[in-house]
Amino acid sequence: MMMTGRGMAAPAAGGSVLAAFDAVLAASVPELAGRVQAVAFDADTGRLDIVPAAPAVGTKLRWSAPKLIAAANARVHDANVRALHVLAPAPVKTGPTTTAAAPALPAVPVERRPPPGGYRRAIEAHRQAAPPPRVNPAIANRTAGRPPAAGRSPRRCTARPAPECGAEPARRQEDEAALLSGDRLVAPPAAGRSK
Repeated sequence: MMMTGRGMAAPAAGGSVLAAFDAVLAASVPELAGRVQAVAFDADTGRLDIVPAAPAVGTKLRWSAPKLIAAANARVHDANVRALHVLAPAPVKTGPTTTAAAPALPAVPVERRPPPGGYRRAIEAHRQAAPPPRVNPAIANRTAGRPPAAGRSPRRCTARPAPECGAEPARRQEDEAALLSGDRLVAPPAAGRSK
């Protein structure tokens, strides 16, 4: 009352809530200390905006919200924190009030150890006990001498060989015989269509 009569305003509680947030967090949810940062406090609505370092930290904050709100109201008088608003995860900036990150270890190439002898013996026993791959001799004869198809399976040779299988003259003779006997209708090749 005395301050407003002289034209002065009371200090905002938001600054003290933001300043004391790290201590409130360390007291109520110590496993999140240094991984969360309070960025804004709206005294009119009582909403405290918080930025977690990772999505999992944001989930833990949402679960711990009632405990954090009670601790903030107990620690900072006249704060009246009513809600926590967890924002999208972002890297937490370390400042004088947050804990410093652990120093990064120098990158050292990892030396790989050879597998133990028991592992090697087990692999060799498996190779000896595994049945050999079964190959259909008819398919093996057809594909002998051909390079393997890169990225897709080769066309199959059916009972009536296709021209790709080297039996074009025989196929032509069968088609002509079927055409003459009337067993099968063969359409002439479409060279160009006229309207």
